[in-house]
Amino acid sequence: MPYLRDLIGAFIPALLLMACGNNAPKHPDTLSKGNIDISVDETYRPVIEQQLKVFDSSFPEANINAHYKPESECFKDFFDNKARLILATRELSADEKKYCEQNNIVPVTVPLAKDAVAIVLNPSSEDTILDVNSVKGILTGVYKKKYTVVFDNPGSSTLRYIQDSLLGGQKLGANVFAAKGNEEVIDYVAKNPDAIGFVGLGYVGTHSDSTGVNEFINKVKVAGIYNDSARRVYKPYQAYIALKLYPFTRRLYYINRETYPGLGTGFANFLYGGRGQLIFGHAHLFPLQMNMVIRDAAINQ
Repeated sequence: MPYLRDLIGAFIPALLLMACGNNAPKHPDTLSKGNIDISVDETYRPVIEQQLKVFDSSFPEANINAHYKPESECFKDFFDNKARLILATRELSADEKKYCEQNNIVPVTVPLAKDAVAIVLNPSSEDTILDVNSVKGILTGVYKKKYTVVFDNPGSSTLRYIQDSLLGGQKLGANVFAAKGNEEVIDYVAKNPDAIGFVGLGYVGTHSDSTGVNEFINKVKVAGIYNDSARRVYKPYQAYIALKLYPFTRRLYYINRETYPGLGTGFANFLYGGRGQLIFGHAHLFPLQMNMVIRDAAINQ
């Protein structure tokens, strides 16, 4: 499988260094201790903070400084060598891979979990169900109702995803604005009846310990999306994300440029492993590196 080849490729330089014995350079960090900076797509702040909390408790000598920022800035940090490890919603482009080859960078890219973009409305909004064409109309300013559309940031992964995967080159309408983060989007929509927002799922999800069913915060209303093929309405519940019944899904990747078994690799291994994958699952994302059973259940739409 591609990601297994990437993992093997990443460890070859490390094994060569270990084989050099005393001639191998000394590194300031290992898989479980040291200090490093990583850059994280701010859309995933809630779940990555949970991951770091568990990782830190397991490895008290490890200090990972996570910088949450727009995805475009995460990639800038990666290529400026300010962050050996980044967490983002896309893989490297062809041009970026070529740059890595020319500059002796050996990146390892592995998908960790599947996520969704949630569409949030004011609780008083009459539009509780939308379809893909309606969403396109809202974004381009031609929908029957004039919404103020709010995204988290001009350089965000959410905006890039919508432009690339949904609009396919169509221009955004003059009714589209950027806020200063997902929480600000939710606050704005909660206070403005004619607003609609696009946010990461982690900012609207809660978890019911009694039922184990994913629920949503009541500060805003999460829109259901009509699936033409299935002829049903779906919200971004975990099973619907996994089965692609909810249309606005994407993947979270780690991209690592370490050439030795350092702390970035240690944290990447944790996210890839059993505990990290369980944390993704509890945060409503669908983990991609562990087996999960999807059962039919009655969910009130």
